[in-house]
Amino acid sequence: MDESQWLADRFEEHRPRLRAVAYRMLGSLAEADDAVQDTWLRLSRAGAGEVENLGGWLTTVVARVCLNMLRSRARHEETLGLRLPDPVISPEGPLQPEEEALLADSVGLALLVVLDSLSPAERLAFVLHDMFELPFEEIAPLVGRTPAAARQLASRARRRVRGADIPAPDPDLARQRAVVDAFFRAARGGDFDALVGLLHPDVVLRSDFGGRRPAAARVTRGPAAVARQALAGAFPAAQLRPALVNGAAGAVVTMDGRPFAVLGFTVTDGRIVEIDAIADPDRVRRVAAAVLGRD
Repeated sequence: MDESQWLADRFEEHRPRLRAVAYRMLGSLAEADDAVQDTWLRLSRAGAGEVENLGGWLTTVVARVCLNMLRSRARHEETLGLRLPDPVISPEGPLQPEEEALLADSVGLALLVVLDSLSPAERLAFVLHDMFELPFEEIAPLVGRTPAAARQLASRARRRVRGADIPAPDPDLARQRAVVDAFFRAARGGDFDALVGLLHPDVVLRSDFGGRRPAAARVTRGPAAVARQALAGAFPAAQLRPALVNGAAGAVVTMDGRPFAVLGFTVTDGRIVEIDAIADPDRVRRVAAAVLGRD
């Protein structure tokens, strides 16, 4: 085996972890793949001759790439309504190993939404230390701070995450699915009272319609308001494909066989406490390929 093949094989061993780091850093599957590819290009140019801990070296490289991407995003993007992070969508059933790596530590959309509210440096410090156990001595050079300052970045981020009080989903997927199915039946049946009964008093609906309809993006709170939104969006021609959305019960919605929306649910104690809806057909097609097929 020549050196380039050996290097490629070693990189593939680390790819799932690198993609998991990048997904938590960026909240975008496509950008995470770009960051991992950039990391491979840097490794292939530099070689591994002087690298004692290849896994640690690769982790810091992909983190630096992601940090640069986050900073560039913050400088150039215009805030045009709500944009939800990319969900990890898979058919119902056991997760594949790469999906398990992406979703370890219960990485749901609600957590990614909170991570999106952090500064790039806070996000890097929190992700690398709290999720991947890198010491602050290794994190500090990435953000141009002392280890003590990097610790403070992670501490501020940790307080934001804890303060968000992210609800824990029911660990039983069958119970989740029963509640989600009841929600769809009530919506299609026009049963407002049944919908309200399925929703937690503090329920939140986050709707992302993509760049073509930024003004339509919104956050809706409260059972009555969310129930009205559900009734308004219950199109008779819609087809529902059950799916796991970041490991929890959800659905991919198609219209005439074409992708229309992804709905992710957080079910706690028999009621829905959060709904995340992405209704950008191009994005739905991309992230839901495992459920929709790739044609």
